[in-house]
Amino acid sequence: MAASDPYPAQQFASDNYAGICPEAWASMLEANQGHAPAYGNDLWTQRASDALRSLFETDCEVFFAFNGTAANSLALAALCQSYHSVICSSLSHVETDECGAPEFFSNGSKLLVASAPDGKLTPQAIRALACSRSDIHFPKPRVVTITQPTETGLVYSLEQTRAIAAVCRELGLKLHMDGSRFAHACATLGCAPADLTWRAGVDVLCFGGTKNGMAVGEAVVFFDRALAEDFDYRCKQAGQLASKMRFLSAPWVGLLASGAWLRHARHANACAARLAAQVRGLAGVELMFPVQANGVFLRAPVEVLQGLTAKGWGFYTFIGGGARFMFAWDADPVWVDALARDIRELASGVA
Repeated sequence: MAASDPYPAQQFASDNYAGICPEAWASMLEANQGHAPAYGNDLWTQRASDALRSLFETDCEVFFAFNGTAANSLALAALCQSYHSVICSSLSHVETDECGAPEFFSNGSKLLVASAPDGKLTPQAIRALACSRSDIHFPKPRVVTITQPTETGLVYSLEQTRAIAAVCRELGLKLHMDGSRFAHACATLGCAPADLTWRAGVDVLCFGGTKNGMAVGEAVVFFDRALAEDFDYRCKQAGQLASKMRFLSAPWVGLLASGAWLRHARHANACAARLAAQVRGLAGVELMFPVQANGVFLRAPVEVLQGLTAKGWGFYTFIGGGARFMFAWDADPVWVDALARDIRELASGVA
């Protein structure tokens, strides 16, 4: 992009920058007709819950929260007592970006952090932490949490998820999945959501809607309904029981009924692959991780990163110092190509 070109019309620093997709917006407009019972006792919330049960092909228990921090933290709290611990990756969102919310809502459950340079937990790492101590002076391991896709954009394969679930069962641990971009993992793997969750051994999923076209809202899906006991009370106490719940749940109806939840994720993934293909092999520019979902992580000379900032491009550098670019449901290939051109131009000037 030339210096005289206008400020980028789209930004790829985060998929949270995007607006509401048409399918979610249409459902919210439809839900905005007349009055409806409050606190989730409305037809929209029932329809959304049933749609998720159909999607996952099982009679799961479903709750809706405002955001991922609350969804993950309350789900983990439902699985733990204060004297328990949660095993997670060193790059996991619950460890690095929740401001202590999992510990807060569980009244102090400790996070046991496994070193994971690529963001992925392994059965070996889980076993090492879970079996490191068994005395009463140490918080008892109770839950494993994995992020699908990870914070580095990698996707756990079905085999990897099953292997983690197997070691969890062996050690008496519950398995929680942070699925803020779960749709993108499904798009990558091309498998049924049920195969990637409860059939693979996942007990609870936090299914993200915000990063896939919704204004706000995550679904907490308990595949083991017994684990959801009193979860509605947790939501209320934590300020997550929406009085006008239909506006949290209605967008799910639009996304799921139309298939947009998967279509938008496929598009976002394709835009990430599009950028990666255009910058791969540039002198001084390196893909930090394989591009498997809707994120691209680039390591580049400081001159390139400063040049991108000067041209108006926003990005985050919180993982390993590289630049992160995320692609949303509405990513425009024209602007993806413009970003790629600027990276190529800047890289050629440094080489």
